[in-house]
Amino acid sequence: MKIIVRGNEATAIGAKLCRPDVIPAYPITPSTLFPEKISEFVANGELDTQFVTVESEHSAISACIGASATGVRTCTSTASQGLALMHEMLFIAAGMRLPIVMPIGNRALAAPINIWCDHQDSISELDTGWMQFYAEKNQEALDLVIMAFRIAEDKRILLPAMVGLDAFVLTHTMEIVDVPEQSAVDEFLPPFTTSASYLDPKRPATIGSFGTPDYYMDFKYAEELAMNAAEKVIDEVFAEFNTKFGREYKKINTYKTEDADIILLTMGSMSGTARAAVKQLRKEGKKVGLAKITVLRPFPTQELYASVGHAKVLAVLDRNISLGFGGRVFSEVSGKFINRSTKPLITNYIVGLGGRDVKISDFKEIVTDSENVMTTGKVDTQTKWINLKEENL
Repeated sequence: MKIIVRGNEATAIGAKLCRPDVIPAYPITPSTLFPEKISEFVANGELDTQFVTVESEHSAISACIGASATGVRTCTSTASQGLALMHEMLFIAAGMRLPIVMPIGNRALAAPINIWCDHQDSISELDTGWMQFYAEKNQEALDLVIMAFRIAEDKRILLPAMVGLDAFVLTHTMEIVDVPEQSAVDEFLPPFTTSASYLDPKRPATIGSFGTPDYYMDFKYAEELAMNAAEKVIDEVFAEFNTKFGREYKKINTYKTEDADIILLTMGSMSGTARAAVKQLRKEGKKVGLAKITVLRPFPTQELYASVGHAKVLAVLDRNISLGFGGRVFSEVSGKFINRSTKPLITNYIVGLGGRDVKISDFKEIVTDSENVMTTGKVDTQTKWINLKEENL
C-alpha cells in the first residue's frame, strides 16, 4: 500500500511491522514523531507492545538493554544530544550482543544548539559496536528498519543496529512510501528466538558484569568477528528483501561510475542532489559518477574497491567533522586505500553541517576542484569546506 508519510512515520511504521515486544522512548527533536506514532499504534490497537515512557535517552537505551537481555525484540529512537547521552550504554548493548534497532534522526551536536541535519551524532558512535545504515529517502528508512531487525537478530551476528535518516530533510518531509503487507513482513522476519543465554528468573545469571584482562580482549575480538560476519548476512538479507519486496539495496550504490574519472562519495539525503548534479555534468561531457554509502558499519571494503577503485579522483563528502583532521568517512576511506598499489587521489569536502543546504552548485564546485587535482596529480589542501559564509567568521 502506497501512502504519503514523513520519514519518522516511515521508521515507526517499519518498527510496527516488525512486532517489537518492548519500545522504551524519550522524545527529542527531530525524532519525537517516532514515539508519538508508536503511542498511537498502541492506543488504537494496531501494535501489541510494552510502550515504556522513561525520563531520559540514557534510560531509554537502558530499558532496551534490560528488555533485550530477556530475549525479546526491542527498539527505540533518538537523535543528537540524546544519542550522545546514551554513549556509555551503546557499548554495553553491543558488548552484551543485544540486537536492538534504533532509528536516528541525524542532527548536529551543540554548541551552538542546532536542531538541523548533519551526521555528527551517529558518526561519533562508530566505535561502539553498532551496525550503521543510512537512508537517502523515506522508503529506504522504512525498509532499512525492517532489514536491520533481520540482520541484527541473525544468530551469526547478534549486534545492535542504527538506521540514520537526515533531520528534517527526511524526518519531517512527506514522501510516497510503499508499505509492505504485515503477512509479508511476518514471513521475512519471524519471531525472535535465540540459543544465546538470556535473563530468566528460573535460571538466575549475571550477564556483562565484569571482564578481567584474561577475558576482556577476547570478548572484543568476538564482537569484531560478528561485525565482520555481518557483511555476508547483509548481502543475504538485501538479496532476499529484493526478491520478496522488489526493492534492491547494496552496501554502496553507484550511478554512472563505470567510466568515471571523478567519483563523488556521499551518504544520506544529499545523494539525490548529487545524482542530479552528475546528470547535468554528464551532459556537459564530464566523466563524473556517484557512489552512495548505505552501510557504514561494517565498513564495505570490497564494495568500495569495486565501485570507486578505478577513479582518478575520489571526492569524499562528509556531513561531519573530526576537528583537526577532516571528515570521518574520508578517514575510513583513506585507511582502506593506504596499502593498495593503485588507488585514486582522495579529496575531502565538508558540507551541509548544521542543516546548511547542499546544492547542485556545491557539487559542481567540488568537481571543478577535483578536475584541478586530476590535472596536477596532487592534492594541495586535503580537506576543504564548501559553501562557508565568510561574513560569519
